[in-house]
Amino acid sequence: MAEFIVAIELGSSKMTGIAGKKNLDGSINVLAVVKEDSTSCIRKGVAYNIDKTVQTLTNIVAKLERTLKTNIAQVYVGVGGQSIRSVKNTNVVDLPNDTIITQDVINELMDANRSMQYPELEILDAATQEYKIDNQYQLDPVGIQCSRIEGNFINILWRKAFYRNINKCFDNAGIAIAEMYLSPLALADSVLTEAEKRSGCVLVDLGADTTTVAVFYKKILRNLTVIPLGGNNITKDIASLQMEEKDAEQMKINYASAYTDANEIDPGKTYPIDNDRSVEERKFVDIVEARVQEIVENVWCQVPNEYSDKLLGGIILTGGGANMKNIDRAFRNHTHVDKIRVAKFVSQTINSNNPSINAKDGTMCTILGLLAKGDMNCAGAPITNDLFSGNGDNKAQAAAEIRKPKTIEGTGTGKVLTEAEKAAEEAAREAARKAAEEKERAEAQAKAEAEEEERRKKRENSAPRKAWRAFKKFVGNMIEEEDEK
Repeated sequence: MAEFIVAIELGSSKMTGIAGKKNLDGSINVLAVVKEDSTSCIRKGVAYNIDKTVQTLTNIVAKLERTLKTNIAQVYVGVGGQSIRSVKNTNVVDLPNDTIITQDVINELMDANRSMQYPELEILDAATQEYKIDNQYQLDPVGIQCSRIEGNFINILWRKAFYRNINKCFDNAGIAIAEMYLSPLALADSVLTEAEKRSGCVLVDLGADTTTVAVFYKKILRNLTVIPLGGNNITKDIASLQMEEKDAEQMKINYASAYTDANEIDPGKTYPIDNDRSVEERKFVDIVEARVQEIVENVWCQVPNEYSDKLLGGIILTGGGANMKNIDRAFRNHTHVDKIRVAKFVSQTINSNNPSINAKDGTMCTILGLLAKGDMNCAGAPITNDLFSGNGDNKAQAAAEIRKPKTIEGTGTGKVLTEAEKAAEEAAREAARKAAEEKERAEAQAKAEAEEEERRKKRENSAPRKAWRAFKKFVGNMIEEEDEK
């Protein structure tokens, strides 16, 4: 039976599907790549047209299946885009003195955090920052004695409507989801080094409609934000010179630079717009640099003040926008961070004949990062031409099997729970809550009965009771003696 992993990324300019096989040495062989235009259904990373998104997803899976000659039973999905942001949350538990912290205490804190309600927003994932044990901070507090524990978390939020739309699109397309992952975190795992995450860095993914900013320090995600500005904004500004956007995009690719030294600008130089018109270099430079500066300033505003001077790992730029000439210079000038790296490919070894992958231009890093996350076989039954082979039934059965609730893993991995998984988790949490309440009632009843028994014994052993029993015994003996006489 065939074995491969399938991942799908919902980008603003294109939707990409990829199939690959992992080798024993950790390398990945790419078996198929399919791209579909998504400008009519995905806007700023969000599915806004359900029907067209379903059709595009169906086309991608069908094309992958034809290439692979095998049905696809499930896929890995990357989610990202507009409105994703992180917020801090703190949960506190007061404990009896000298209580030793157990994993159950930590799990209760994490569950309480995941149960937080935000109006119109869904918690996609939660990253534990650290725990405050009495007055000291710890990353792993299990086994430590304390009387108060404070859990500090970063919750990654998305609008509920966007979350529901993604689930609805895959349900309507009949595509089972193996796992959903936050695209920015899958990307970070594939382009950042452990040293960069540990010493502090900012990952900037310069996309078409959005720019994603992820801040890491001590190997922990500290902030995640998606800015609704990207390369298309620069294109639209160039198009204000009265031209089609596709022509403006080509001008951007051919001539745009994120930074141009004033001494290098030739007053007499022009760039052609069409056969009859041209634009002065100075004007073109001003248009491009103004928008680039706005993007850079917005990126730097997303870096929390407490980490801005701790970025020993520097700034890492990736995505299609990172191909713009002098983009590193533009970031260096504004942020004054000298260490800037452009990540144009993932750290994994990728074997492929696909030109878009081998171009190593940063545009395929996210989808390759999602592919690297996968660890479950996505292959279904082989495709045959036999109309009575029952392949469709096998595929449906495989999809139903995959949709069974899975065990919920720990948080902070970038994994996003599907609606079915969230329902299973909520049911498990409710069952655990009822069991805890029942246990608490039983313990309270047992305690009350023990206290009542203790009070009864005290009453029996009290001085008046002892005197009364002695008196009754004395009287009893006197009566017995009288009866004997």
